Amino acid sequence: MQSSNPVLNRSSAFAPGQGQAYPGAAPYGQPGPYGQPGQGYGGPGMPPQQQYQSADSRPMTLDDVIVKTTVTLAVVVAAAAIAWWMIPTSLVTPAFLAGALVGFALAMVLSFSRKINPALLMAYAIAEGVFLGIGSKFIANWVGDSTIVVQAVLATMVTAGLTLATYKYFNIKVTARFTRMVMVATMGFAGVLLINFVLSLFGIGTGISGMGPLGLLFAAIGAGLAVFNLILDFDMIEQGIKHGAPQNEAWRAAFGLTVTLVWLYWNLLRILAILRGDS
Repeated sequence: MQSSNPVLNRSSAFAPGQGQAYPGAAPYGQPGPYGQPGQGYGGPGMPPQQQYQSADSRPMTLDDVIVKTTVTLAVVVAAAAIAWWMIPTSLVTPAFLAGALVGFALAMVLSFSRKINPALLMAYAIAEGVFLGIGSKFIANWVGDSTIVVQAVLATMVTAGLTLATYKYFNIKVTARFTRMVMVATMGFAGVLLINFVLSLFGIGTGISGMGPLGLLFAAIGAGLAVFNLILDFDMIEQGIKHGAPQNEAWRAAFGLTVTLVWLYWNLLRILAILRGDS
């Protein structure tokens, strides 16, 4: 089963029944010749993490994902804070566009990489932080209240926490049909945003990314899709841990979660701003 998040979708480590944990191992989710001479894996009946373990690597754990995701998000927040306070007014627009374009380019490179480069991931986090810092400051100034950024951060944390709790408590099963539906909807939504961005470069405004009723509608759709993507990401990470994905795949998981959480934050911030502006 594949995640709609192209970051996790790129690696077979998050797809049971596809790929291999290490050279010589059976595909994920399929029985292998564990315990045979020269394999270097545990014997039958041992936990999957021990079955996939080798001398020069170890399976990914939940702690690995949490630590690497925290580091990546911390870089995003730090870059956003620096952009908010340090970038002069004369450079706000170029820095905003540069952060958006560089972040998008690096996201594409990382998404289609077989192995995530931590340094490149940090560069992405910096670019994304610059974009978010300047964008958040613009919205805060438009509303006239900088506390809206804090509210959006808290809303993102609560939404992500409730999504994870719902996924675990109700034991949500991610089916192939659900995955396809979210994938198609996400790709379609991203395509519309890309077309809207290109049109804006020629001075054509559609209102999709604006602060009006149409902007509110698309921000709500974006937030909803982000929640669905979080469910898929949680499921793929759980499957990766269960089937012994290599430890370095935790960077891919961190990247995928960062992309989704940043997307969720930006849409929630816009929703709060538009509702505040209309009140």
